Amino acid sequence: MPFDLDLVIVGGCGRVGLPLGLAFADRGLSVALYDLSERAVGQVTNGEMPFAEDGADEVMARVGSQLLATMDPSDVSRAEHVVVVIGTPVDEHLDPRPTAVPNAIEALAPHLRDGQLLVLRSTLYPGVTAMVEKLIARLGVKVEVAFCPERIAEGAALRELFDLPQIVASRTPTGQARAEKLFSALTASTVPLSPEEAELAKLFTNTWRYIKFATANQLFMIANDFGLDFGRIRAAMTFDYPRAADLPGAGFAAGPCLLKDTMQLAAFNNNNFVLGHASMMVNEGLPLYIVSKMEESFELADCTVGVLGMSFKGGSDDTRDSLAYKLRRILRFKARNVLCTDPYVTTDESLVPLETVLREADVLIIAAPHPAYRDLPTTTPLVDVWGFTGASTQV
Repeated sequence: MPFDLDLVIVGGCGRVGLPLGLAFADRGLSVALYDLSERAVGQVTNGEMPFAEDGADEVMARVGSQLLATMDPSDVSRAEHVVVVIGTPVDEHLDPRPTAVPNAIEALAPHLRDGQLLVLRSTLYPGVTAMVEKLIARLGVKVEVAFCPERIAEGAALRELFDLPQIVASRTPTGQARAEKLFSALTASTVPLSPEEAELAKLFTNTWRYIKFATANQLFMIANDFGLDFGRIRAAMTFDYPRAADLPGAGFAAGPCLLKDTMQLAAFNNNNFVLGHASMMVNEGLPLYIVSKMEESFELADCTVGVLGMSFKGGSDDTRDSLAYKLRRILRFKARNVLCTDPYVTTDESLVPLETVLREADVLIIAAPHPAYRDLPTTTPLVDVWGFTGASTQV
């Protein structure tokens, strides 16, 4: 029986799979989004985005019948290309669980068919592609395997999927050629690697970003401890000086990937990764550092503290692994009261309107640099480590 779909995306209604499906459908491919979330599948079926993504609503309205959202695993058998966006998770000890992806694929085994191309898409612990290849061989289906890691920034997916080169890795020439052909529907530039090189390239990318953020946060702490404004120093360093242009500003380095992937790389190298572990200590320690410095200026036990922004980055509704929640936990122990707000997050019933926070807080902290906070109508003392409002970055 011939395939009647170009591709199916397993985990297709999430933040990685749905933009990818929209992008392929917008290029004329027939796409099924297989997902276990009844809520997300229902929303996509009704033409609604389950989360915020720039430009997605317009594409959703445009692709129409090119896009199918489904909870039926048998739809996997209809597609020539099976793209799996399930990544390698870490456990409560930050140790990787490399069997998670093979186990998920094995659950789909009854629906895999000869002639399909299986594309692994999310971050993989090094060696997982090889594990999947062995699984496919053991199952006895003639399925090519490729690893083509996603490289998008959340919120910019529907631009970057077309603009960024796509890393493509397969053990076989036919798998490589088929994966390159598939992604040529999105981008004109592909970068061939071996599967193991591609697995490390993905981990290296996120780890490098995490280390850069840790460097900025450590430099911020040094300047702040000496009563100096890191934001002004950084502005001077980067002004028309290309060798410092990639120094980030200070701020919370969080989200579902950076820490996780840094710890996966550490585990892969037998926990011999001083830079990675030091970066974790700096980035994860920033909320406690901020509160400890605030205690030098405010009697927090007598203060209501307002936390502005609960997502893990500005302009996003994604709260996964957000350090704003760590900040809130610390402040609840230290302050009289803590009020939190976010213009994008709708899933946290404990949040209150911005007007309430501005009215009742004795001190404010910007935890996520949302555009709405750039010109706040308030004279309340403001802690802005990001330097987002133009105020001093000193705490």
